Amino acid sequence: MQEVVQKYYGKTLQGTHDLQTNACCSDTALPHHIRPLLARVHTEVLARYYGCGLVLPELLAGLTILDLGCGAGRDVYVLAQLVGEKGEVIGVDMTAEQLVVARRHEQYHQRTFGFKRGNVRFLHGNIERLYELDLADESIDLIVSNCVINLAPDKTAVLREAFRVLKPGGELYFSDVYSDRRIPAALTQDPVLYGECLSGALYWNDFLPLARKHGFTDPRLVDDRSINIDNAELADKVGNIRFFSATYRLFKLPGLELSCEDHGQAVVYRGTIPHHRHAFRLDKHHFIETGKQFPVCGNTWRMLHNTRFVEHFEFHGNFDQHFGIFPGCGMGIPFTNAVAGEQKGGCC
Repeated sequence: MQEVVQKYYGKTLQGTHDLQTNACCSDTALPHHIRPLLARVHTEVLARYYGCGLVLPELLAGLTILDLGCGAGRDVYVLAQLVGEKGEVIGVDMTAEQLVVARRHEQYHQRTFGFKRGNVRFLHGNIERLYELDLADESIDLIVSNCVINLAPDKTAVLREAFRVLKPGGELYFSDVYSDRRIPAALTQDPVLYGECLSGALYWNDFLPLARKHGFTDPRLVDDRSINIDNAELADKVGNIRFFSATYRLFKLPGLELSCEDHGQAVVYRGTIPHHRHAFRLDKHHFIETGKQFPVCGNTWRMLHNTRFVEHFEFHGNFDQHFGIFPGCGMGIPFTNAVAGEQKGGCC
């Protein structure tokens, strides 16, 4: 399937317009402060964008970021502006044709951004074998990936390598395609369905235990949307399988528990994260308004206290007492149309 993917993204697809689903996001969903950054990205790079989500979390200045499956580099060049000259963005992709486009415009972007030195690197390699690229243990602050992990046959290896290279307190923040059931084996061999990020998609309830097995104990859903298949032939092949584009953030943090446990803790957001003056949205179920005490489980407390977010919150309580499971926790398909701000307490 790797040869299929390389052919599909290197030769079959010549631009976003060639895609046959709405998995690829439009730029209309971008936050206002990101649009000027995107406008500085070269048009040839923009034309080769095949992502399905927004992989631009908060507080990136000075970080070392790794983009798994960077393609022609659209996200890399936006991230490069956010990390600044003191940071670095490393893009990894296995499709040579995509990297040719990305590398061709390195000098253009350095001049456009007004940087004295370049702060991006593009590596030709496989996201399942990062060890072949000399990426050291615990050397990366943040990993992003935009609709690529579904294309990897060995998703276990991707998560294992991501955990290895992340620093403690770092995170894997990525968008990908998921299904509401396991994909039949015959469909996984269809080159168009696979290339369109459909038949390689993980069943969401297989992804969660897989992430936990490789050290990401408490995956947090940030947002999601349904994917429509505009091609009648492809829609007939997949039948009643439903597909979703979803963004998760997975923290590399010791001490996280399998469930949301209540220790009577709370946080108060200071309103100091740039572009988030009135509220901070950790994930789909944690919309934390500025100045308001917000009850949290122990895992959420650690995600804010033991990461780059710590100085932007006041923390109340400790782990001395346990009150059982955090109110509101439950199971079920996570992809719904719930509005993040509707939930008053924080629970995944």
